[in-house]
Amino acid sequence: MDRRAFLAATAAAPIVARIGLRPAAAADASAAGWRRFEVTTRVTLLDSPGPAQLWLPLAQTAGGYQTALDLDWKGTGRTERVRDVHYGAEVLRTIWQGGEAAQAVEVVQRVATRDRGGADALVPLTEAEHVFWTAPTPSTPTDGIVRETAGRITAGKTTPRERLRALYDWVVDTTWRDPETPGCGTGDVAAMLRTGQFGGKCADINGLMVALARSIGIPARDVYGCRVAESRVFPSLGRGGDVSGAQHCRAEAYLDDSGWVPLDPADVRKVVLEQKLPLDSQEVRALRERLFGSWEMNWVGYNSATDLVLPGAAEGRRPNFPFLMYPCAFTTSGQPNCLDPAHFQYQITAREIAA
Repeated sequence: MDRRAFLAATAAAPIVARIGLRPAAAADASAAGWRRFEVTTRVTLLDSPGPAQLWLPLAQTAGGYQTALDLDWKGTGRTERVRDVHYGAEVLRTIWQGGEAAQAVEVVQRVATRDRGGADALVPLTEAEHVFWTAPTPSTPTDGIVRETAGRITAGKTTPRERLRALYDWVVDTTWRDPETPGCGTGDVAAMLRTGQFGGKCADINGLMVALARSIGIPARDVYGCRVAESRVFPSLGRGGDVSGAQHCRAEAYLDDSGWVPLDPADVRKVVLEQKLPLDSQEVRALRERLFGSWEMNWVGYNSATDLVLPGAAEGRRPNFPFLMYPCAFTTSGQPNCLDPAHFQYQITAREIAA
């Protein structure tokens, strides 16, 4: 069954969201500088003889740099678009009753992006949004050692931009990319600070950036997504074709005079490791400057839902990690390992398409 049969059936269903992601108006994706991508996810659940459920993150529309254009699906189960009630993150949920010849679904998303460099229109945050994006979550604490660390880092800095830049530079200088970290990491910020073990991947490094910013009153959030094309900046920062393992978490923080500022200290550390460049090399210094305020949009963002509750899931059922960046399923055999696409089983492919 494809998505069009379900759109009519679900159009009248209420969407309940709290503050979360304010609905963004789609930009004119036909203008100069925009690129279009087709991202296809194919899932076949293995070792699942009975009822099962699957959740797939969907691309968001995010103001001036990303627009979700179209979505199609087909498969053997009942599929619907749903939203997380806390953040408003859009998710595709498929339910199998058991007894199907195969528990399979194919989803095609078409997304337009353009490089992000501070040109987004300034949309002031409401007071409620400011509170929402500075609040702690179970994996993003803002008190204790987190606030103490942020206070030390920003001591003597007088403006929010200066404080944000001090946090960014500290994260770049202090963390390192650990290639042995599974997936994108877990984002356990408090453990990193308690132990002094600052190795990890994007969800750890950029999650640390977000928690530190929130702890001193700067609205901040992770943005979970996936690389979809080769990079024009460094080979390490891109992936095309089979992107099943190309998930990447970014960060952004809000400044009253600038709006949401894109950040990515984790990709600075990725280049240091994978391109074998010193942190003080000219190339890395230039990248450090670039990633404080811009993103190359060979990447598609899904959502900023941290510690989310899966829409329609049974009580206590959550993703393997405190975010939905990978496919997540529950079957009669348990929760398949989302970091093992070959045995989950899923494949995500991406290609650039003509406008």
